[in-house]
Amino acid sequence: MIGIIMFFVALFMLLFGFPVAFTFAAVSVLFGIIAGIVEVGLDGGIINGVIEGISMFDYMPYRIYSIMQNTILMAIPMFIFMGIILQKTGLAEKLLESMGFLFGEIRGGVAISTVLVGSLLAASTGVVGASVVAMGVISLPVMLKYKYNTQLATGTICASGTLGQIIPPSIVLIILGDVFQVPVGDLFTAAIGPGLTLVAAYIIFILLIAYFNPNMAPAIPANLSRGNKKQQIIRALIDIIPSLSLIIMVLGSIFAGIATPTESSAVGCIGAIGLALLYKTFSIDMIKQAALESVKITSMVFAILIGATAFSMVFSYTGGEEIVEHFMTNLPGDDRWAFIIFTMLAILVLGFFIDFVEISYIIVPILVPISEALGISPVWFAILIAMNLQTSFLTPPFGFSLFYLKGVAPVSVRTTQIYKGVLPFIAIQIIVLCILAFYPGFFGIDPIMK
Repeated sequence: MIGIIMFFVALFMLLFGFPVAFTFAAVSVLFGIIAGIVEVGLDGGIINGVIEGISMFDYMPYRIYSIMQNTILMAIPMFIFMGIILQKTGLAEKLLESMGFLFGEIRGGVAISTVLVGSLLAASTGVVGASVVAMGVISLPVMLKYKYNTQLATGTICASGTLGQIIPPSIVLIILGDVFQVPVGDLFTAAIGPGLTLVAAYIIFILLIAYFNPNMAPAIPANLSRGNKKQQIIRALIDIIPSLSLIIMVLGSIFAGIATPTESSAVGCIGAIGLALLYKTFSIDMIKQAALESVKITSMVFAILIGATAFSMVFSYTGGEEIVEHFMTNLPGDDRWAFIIFTMLAILVLGFFIDFVEISYIIVPILVPISEALGISPVWFAILIAMNLQTSFLTPPFGFSLFYLKGVAPVSVRTTQIYKGVLPFIAIQIIVLCILAFYPGFFGIDPIMK
């Protein structure tokens, strides 16, 4: 039971705001020593028990070295760098402005354009914080000005910003590809259907709201300063085509089998710099700032990974994996479906309190061997988890998208309005998750391990 107690102690400390990487590392060392003392026994001497516990970490350098050699994880810093460069080029602003003019004259048009821009940003940058902040700064004032319902406006922005979690190239999918030891390209391909379904569901929801209650999402007057409709379309295409070209370069090279995700991430970096030159925002200082921000974010991810590696090692050594496997395989009902339903509920609840990186590196590795024993397809299970983890950015009280938007929203927008605004979109995500779980064939995914 030492491993189980260790898990809940780590979770308890995370809830109190302790740094994730250091929490995992410290708890691992503490419980490793406790396990050593228990194994040696009091008769063997506490000092010998402490030495036994510390010796458990003799293989940590080899584990860290294997992380350093992992070519899949090399894609993470490069996709982050690509996203930050695109953020600094003003891509989001150009897309939002163009889409707003195209769809603004229909009911709910600005909200629909926000969803579409969110999907384009997801496929080109994948940086949730940058997407939410950009759309919060640009779209939210426009929607509030034209009397959009505040809850609908804030919910749309938060939900659209999180699409980068499921639409490739997604950092979550890269991490899960490493954890499940499956090709990241297979996960990218499998995620396209659920991601686009989620976009379509958001748009249908907004259209229904606008149809049954026009006051919640009114149309806005045509903007004559942009010229006639034909000129607006041409200008929108000029803004949209470069980002679409980058998406085709990055994802198309993966799907066509020309490049691996790691190689395509390098192509994406070059393409992002090319767009910066095209939009005349390129500078050496911008590259330097983007590189520094990328290093900071990447260091955080890899620090968590190293802490999680130590945690999982001690958890496995103390027999925690065996207890979890015994519990999961003895759930009532059909083993496979009981396991899927229980894990999805557990990840959904954990997403209220901890980040997707911690869940991916701590919870998921415990579940992988059980899913393999039950014959569950790793691709299907990984996409289910990725879709589920997306809700962790929206679920109160610690959803990051909620805080990103609150940070740039006008003072008149209350936190409770943002919380209420995301609830319908969380429900939509859960519905799409259920469709993916019960009808994976709809998305062309085989749920059975081959």
